[in-house]
Amino acid sequence: MRPSRVALAVAVGALTPALLLASPSFAAAVPDSAAVTASATTAADPAADAESPYDSMTEDELRIEIARILADESTGKAVRREAQEALDGTVDDLRAFLKTGIVLAQDEDNKVAIARILADPDSGKAVHREATEALDGTIEDRVAFLATGYRLAQAEDDRVAIARILARTDISDALRAAAQAAIGGTPEELRYFLEVGRYEV
Repeated sequence: MRPSRVALAVAVGALTPALLLASPSFAAAVPDSAAVTASATTAADPAADAESPYDSMTEDELRIEIARILADESTGKAVRREAQEALDGTVDDLRAFLKTGIVLAQDEDNKVAIARILADPDSGKAVHREATEALDGTIEDRVAFLATGYRLAQAEDDRVAIARILARTDISDALRAAAQAAIGGTPEELRYFLEVGRYEV
């Protein structure tokens, strides 16, 4: 994997929690799961670590990679903290951070993001179930939840919410028709109906 691709994986991974928590709508919060998973796999697979491009990089190149991470406003607190400590250390510290430390720090940030989702009173049963499993699981479980699992669990909760609307007897024909159209839609369409669409009919 080239350094530029690793930097991309890092940036995407760091961006996930920030995007997920920035808005009640999650449509734009799904990152490239392959890129995110790549960063988690690097730490879990010794073979991937042995082939790291960072082993052949100069000190200046290593510092530039870390500076790029710090320059990204979406970088989480734990990643930022560990990156700064690496910059204040030795060349070996720089390499260790880029090869494995960043994944562990990102996991710390991901745990915080998931804990905030769990603390949100608007989070439904499916989101709570999947978030709890991810929090109790592996690094890869947390990456997968933030990349795709959260979106799918939210869709499950949204379908339940729309089904409850359809079960009411006091709704208008227009609202019933809109709810019936939305309940079979995509996660984004479900969310749009609950946040906007139901108030437009």
